[in-house]
Amino acid sequence: MNVFKEQYDLIKHTRKVLFHFCETIEQEDYIKEVDGYGWGSIRNLHVHIAECYQSWIGRFALETSEPVVKESEVTDVNEMRKIFERVDELVYRFLDEYDERFDEKISRVVSWKEEEEELSPLWLLTHTITHEFHHKGQIVTLARALGYDPVDTDLLTPSDINRYLDYPEQG
Repeated sequence: MNVFKEQYDLIKHTRKVLFHFCETIEQEDYIKEVDGYGWGSIRNLHVHIAECYQSWIGRFALETSEPVVKESEVTDVNEMRKIFERVDELVYRFLDEYDERFDEKISRVVSWKEEEEELSPLWLLTHTITHEFHHKGQIVTLARALGYDPVDTDLLTPSDINRYLDYPEQG
């Protein structure tokens, strides 16, 4: 059993529930820029979450050169799901690459710094996961401010996961 893959699978279940909820939001509200909220819209927050995985896991750890997602590339939840399918592939590739080496140090230059940063795969995975959950909370708060009644998006229990298994992967 790979505990990090199991953990990431749990995260994907909570993301699936959030995407399912976001499909109930009017498309214009999904992309609506709201003053006073970091990143401005639900879509922009989702893009920011994906970009974090792409930057830290992809570019920093795996040294990929694939471009990161831009807000203008995504107009609805189904397009965002496709972005996260690529993110999932990246994370699983990362987990395979660094299996049994999560304490290894990776030294690379970070684009917004002049000097190298030395980080472990464990730090990178922890950062991207906690970053997603932080911004997932902002998505729920923004949806509530737009007049929607969000579902509980905390980490799901096994019985919750079973209840949501029938949710479509795309609406």
